[in-house]
Amino acid sequence: MATDRTLPRASWTKFFDIMSKSLLGQSAEIEVSSLDLGDQIVAEWIPMVGITYDSKNDLLEVALDRLDHLIRHPREIFVQEIPGGIASIAVVDEDGTKQIVRLKAPLMLPASAT
Repeated sequence: MATDRTLPRASWTKFFDIMSKSLLGQSAEIEVSSLDLGDQIVAEWIPMVGITYDSKNDLLEVALDRLDHLIRHPREIFVQEIPGGIASIAVVDEDGTKQIVRLKAPLMLPASAT
């Protein structure tokens, strides 16, 4: 059974630093959903390089092989957890656009990742 939890803003930098170290070999799909654009897949199962949050510029960067997906001014970040680990990360930006990073296989993180 999947559970969703909100990541507190204060933990974003640390969470994504720890997560990036575990991403080698993972593939991701990124879906962007907004009232203006509808639902669009902007990346389909591309190997991940890393994911980081830059608090100075208020920017979440999802680095994929040959593609950087930037999410400016994230307002909320949700993590979907399943028994095997993290299945996806949903980000709502300041415009209300929802961007979902789905992982092909659940990502196991150390217990101190939150």
